[in-house]
Amino acid sequence: MPTALVTGASAGLGRALAAALVGRKWTVIGDGRDPVALSAAAREIGFTAVPGDVADPAHRASLADACPSLDLLVNNASSLGVSPLPPLARYPLAELENVYRVNVFAPLALTQLLLSALSRGAIINVSSDAAVEAYEGWGGYGSAKAALDHVTAVLGAENPDLAVYAVDPGDLRTAMHQRAFPGEDISDRPLPSSVVPAFLRLLDERPPSGRYRAADLLVSA
Repeated sequence: MPTALVTGASAGLGRALAAALVGRKWTVIGDGRDPVALSAAAREIGFTAVPGDVADPAHRASLADACPSLDLLVNNASSLGVSPLPPLARYPLAELENVYRVNVFAPLALTQLLLSALSRGAIINVSSDAAVEAYEGWGGYGSAKAALDHVTAVLGAENPDLAVYAVDPGDLRTAMHQRAFPGEDISDRPLPSSVVPAFLRLLDERPPSGRYRAADLLVSA
């Protein structure tokens, strides 16, 4: 039975991915900052909960201890940063450091801990269209995701036995996306479960390491 670690599994895309993998008879370990929400998701879906913040080195060590062997690492946990989204000229630098700590340094640090456990497995780093498009207000989050994209590309080049993907899921109806648009109605955005087949396609077909858009994977399928 293959094993996956999904960060940010208590809600949104992480929860949807964890549910799909459990449905495929995977053993899933999930983490999340909110222990109550994570425990509820774990009970409902059937995965092992390891609550904590991926930016915390002690928590990352606990996740590594829980994964002596691993087939898939999904670095999904992210921080939007300040809400409402400020222009870069007024972005609080301490907050920006935290965005990079969660969105760039934590996924890389966790990957470093788990590389030996992954063997010939796969890594999926959840990216964003803000990594490649210049949207006003998205300079903090977007630049961090751009850095994560490049980390992903280099990891793929340095580890040819692994499948290393950055995946842009598109705009989704999640709590984090709602924080980006406070007070606005985002009910027109698709649910996270709608893009899960794109992620599963990567696992089934294992294309070359690189950056992929969920919309392209769904259309070409």
